[in-house]
Amino acid sequence: MNIEKYRQITQELDKYGAKLVAVSKTKPAEDIQALYNQGQRIFGENKVQEMTAKHEQLPKDIHWHLIGHLQTNKVKYIAPYVSLIHSVDSLKLLQEIDKQAEKNNRTIDCLLQIFIADEETKFGLSKEELHQLLSSAEYQSLQHIRIRGLMGMATNTDDEAKIESEFEGLKQLHAELKAKYFSHTDTFSQLSMGMSSDYHLALKHGATLVRVGSMLFGER
Repeated sequence: MNIEKYRQITQELDKYGAKLVAVSKTKPAEDIQALYNQGQRIFGENKVQEMTAKHEQLPKDIHWHLIGHLQTNKVKYIAPYVSLIHSVDSLKLLQEIDKQAEKNNRTIDCLLQIFIADEETKFGLSKEELHQLLSSAEYQSLQHIRIRGLMGMATNTDDEAKIESEFEGLKQLHAELKAKYFSHTDTFSQLSMGMSSDYHLALKHGATLVRVGSMLFGER
């Protein structure tokens, strides 16, 4: 646990008005508690089962963000408590989140995951799929989800110009969608991009949430 690095990162994010999602996947509850004791409240997990176990063990004012790929059959386990789902990549998933949110008498905040990288292994919607989703009657009928913004993962490369181009593209897409679909609301305001290796580049292009794990908790 690198408390000094945590302080440096949070000071840097404060200058940009961005928030840290401390990626705690595979790390024990004690490590999360140590960072919680420093004032951190937002933690990101990849797996539903692991996040639910930690939610039960740790303080209830933690904001749990699901940042990994989410299967529809797992939504029911996190619907009672999840704060933000970063990885919504289909209408089918959004419909299931809406259904489970209604059962829990709440509205669940979501980000739409956009495919911006040159890697086939990454999940996410294409621009065409995104516009189809947001224009559809099925989407417009959903009452228990709130789209808060976009999430994207840049290509895993040392080419900083390429990474910045991908982040800038996501920022521009966010602005386009806000104007076209969300101009009536202030809630479409989040841009989740940047990880330990490239968060400083993401901040230059408007990231409001950065997902940092190994810098804080050490390598997995």
